[in-house]
Amino acid sequence: MIRSLRPLAAALLLFTVNCSLLTEAQAQTPKTYTSSEILLGLKKLNVLGSVMYLAAHPDDENTRLIAYMANERLLETSYLSCTRGDGGQNLIGPELREGLGVIRTQELLAARRLDGGRQFFTRANDFGFSKTSDETFRIWDKEQVLADMVWVIRQRRPDVLITRFPPDARAGHGHHQASAILAAEAFDAAGDPKRFPDQLQYVQAWQPKRLLWNTGSFFVKPGENMDGYLRLDAGGYNPLLGQSYGEIAARSRSNHRSQGFGSAAQRGEALEYFQPVKGDKATKDLFEGVDQTWNRVPGGAAVGKLIEEVIRKYDPSNPSTSVAGLLKVRQEMGTAYDKAAKSSTYGDRTAVELKRVENELGSARYWVEAKQQQIDELLKACLGLSVEVIATEATIVSDTGAVFNYELINRSSQAIKVLGVQLLDEFSHAGSRNKTQGVVLNKNQKNNGKIKTDTFGYTISQPYWLQKPGTIGMYVVDKQSLRGTPENAKYPERIEAVCSILIGDGTPNSSQLDIKVPVQYKHTDPVLGELYQPLAVVPPVLVNLPPARSYVFADAQPKTVPVTLRAGRAGVSGRLALALPAGWKCEPATADFALAAKDEELTVNFQVQPLAGAAPGRAELRATATVAGQAYARGIQKIEYPHIPTQFLFPEAVAPLVKLDLKRRGQNVAYLMGAGDEVPDALRQIGYNVTLLEPKDLTAPNLKKFDALVVGIRAYNTVDRLKTQQPEILKYIEQGGNVVVQYVVNRGTVMPEIGPYPLTLSSDRVTVEDAPVTLTKHQLLAAPNKITADDFKGWVQEQGLYYPSKWDPKYQTVISSSDPGEAPKESAILVTDYGKGHYIYTGLSLFRELPAGVPGAYRIITNMISYGKEPAQ
Repeated sequence: MIRSLRPLAAALLLFTVNCSLLTEAQAQTPKTYTSSEILLGLKKLNVLGSVMYLAAHPDDENTRLIAYMANERLLETSYLSCTRGDGGQNLIGPELREGLGVIRTQELLAARRLDGGRQFFTRANDFGFSKTSDETFRIWDKEQVLADMVWVIRQRRPDVLITRFPPDARAGHGHHQASAILAAEAFDAAGDPKRFPDQLQYVQAWQPKRLLWNTGSFFVKPGENMDGYLRLDAGGYNPLLGQSYGEIAARSRSNHRSQGFGSAAQRGEALEYFQPVKGDKATKDLFEGVDQTWNRVPGGAAVGKLIEEVIRKYDPSNPSTSVAGLLKVRQEMGTAYDKAAKSSTYGDRTAVELKRVENELGSARYWVEAKQQQIDELLKACLGLSVEVIATEATIVSDTGAVFNYELINRSSQAIKVLGVQLLDEFSHAGSRNKTQGVVLNKNQKNNGKIKTDTFGYTISQPYWLQKPGTIGMYVVDKQSLRGTPENAKYPERIEAVCSILIGDGTPNSSQLDIKVPVQYKHTDPVLGELYQPLAVVPPVLVNLPPARSYVFADAQPKTVPVTLRAGRAGVSGRLALALPAGWKCEPATADFALAAKDEELTVNFQVQPLAGAAPGRAELRATATVAGQAYARGIQKIEYPHIPTQFLFPEAVAPLVKLDLKRRGQNVAYLMGAGDEVPDALRQIGYNVTLLEPKDLTAPNLKKFDALVVGIRAYNTVDRLKTQQPEILKYIEQGGNVVVQYVVNRGTVMPEIGPYPLTLSSDRVTVEDAPVTLTKHQLLAAPNKITADDFKGWVQEQGLYYPSKWDPKYQTVISSSDPGEAPKESAILVTDYGKGHYIYTGLSLFRELPAGVPGAYRIITNMISYGKEPAQ
């Protein structure tokens, strides 16, 4: 352990420890290590260098380069993503916006667990596609995003920064451009104590040595001279891991399942190119001029020699023989830091000398702390220690007592003594520490016990960046310590325990090791076996409205609004009510409830309807349960996919409430799901009978009984059977049917033609939601609802995407619009007659607008479904 730190240094070190990320995932099967992985970790102890990759989104990172840097060069390697990918689409489920951001956060963490990097973020919200950095900075708070970049750089102290994109139009996305612009500014600001000085109470200013752009063939024009670029081969093979870095990268990148980024492994030479941007020039290597040995820590040479000795004597058949050597290294690190701290007395020094001394001490503190964390993990691995703290239930209320079971198993020949196990929080809870202390564990012996607590101060397990309402461009995170971290990292947002053991026989050579582990819930699935998930802290009562549901009224008839209450603990009673805007009423006005058992549920059906005075347009309703004078208005959403740890969200019990002037023709709609959306439920809201069809059901005779077939987003990218069923769909149209196809990505379609006549898909889009729209006199806009420019007001996240760039003259255009400074795009809606029926392709973002309760989106899709039909007699 580091000893005798000066007060300022000690405070800084404590903050670094609290903000550091554990190498184990918060909610996954506990990590175990092979002998070869332990040896790789030992070698990494002797490399003191750091690199940070910077880009805009999940999936922007170069996973091969990250794998190479972390496992070949053995550097502290990290990826700083400006956003969490909240504004994208979801190929694996219905989650969008905040839910999708949580999924993509966990996909990045899953990727980093494979390639060896660490993951960080800024507070920037991915608001959707942006064409320029100027547009991006009109929505992001540029200074806040820059502050977060500087904060992470100052924490992680990278020697080299690498960007994925250039700071201009070649980046192809406004967020991409912005990430490169911000990286260049952060490179300068991180080393300037006058920039963001409030951070300096926790960290020191840090100046990276150089900033490089990781360019390649996708940015470089054919024949362009790349002689001035640095290059390296990242395609090597790591015998300790049994994989090439291309193979590791493919496994890592394939975790981005919500984006459909399954990747094939690459083997053999893989050249990476780097263009210098800022800082010291390098001619041969990215880390030219950077001392990556223990010599960069005053007095650290002895540490390096001890590590070399541990590596030389390492026995892969019995890693526990390295424990004594690692303890010596651990002690020598503390001694080296103590010497550095003592030699840094201010004395009679110039300002320049003082700055140099402070930088040296800061560097020593960072590297000693980082390497001591690695040693602690290696000690646990060499000892074969298994440490678990398990909850008996998946959820808990913070004002309720709890009992957690713990288990320690020593699977090495090294005797250890259990000093205690307790919860980690900011308070000293009586009874929170286990009562069985001082137990000696020999080889393959276990120690079981319980941690009991009457109450604890944890907050509900909402991801920290979603705890306060944000803006379209930024999340609100008040705590400086949370900014940059990928997920809830420590008390009170995360429940952790610490197991303290003594390694050795109590002599001066003995050493205490504190092992932090997340408190988890474990159960056994009859098919999948043993499963772990995070223990979630929940409110006493959860108030759930149907997810992604808008309540849309095209008439004055009442609709049922079901509110499901769920008990977070036993014995919850109170009153439930709906809050409605003026001009609306509901029956009953309130409802009393009593839930006797934990997890018991009760659904109350409210009948909601507009009165004569209800204003047209979009409003909202809110459900609130009052228990013992305290109001609760959050539900629970479980996000569960096999490639990421289970996640919980606690959305507010709020839903759009929409009053429409709407006419429709036809009644029965067939819907083919694509990548997943909430459009079918939206259509039901306005009175359609919607039947979800399987691809095999897409036959002309079967479709004939429907007034229209609506094809979900990306279906022609994800539903392979469409290439065999397309002739049946065309036959249905030809016989008088109506087909509405929502947007299709311009790459990876299952067939070359998605319509009855040729059209060429592109990545063209209109990103400004309220971009002015020019309407034609096309019949689709006239009946059964008169569509006006007002129907395009109040849209959320992009007006439309993946518009065709070319189309057969048989298609008719309906509207046109454009982003500022661009030529009008006319293919947001294309309509054509085919035989007796009609085909419509639309890139309008209806899949976002309908769940959000945008009135005009309902009127537009109703006209599409009704197109070509005569009014009901």
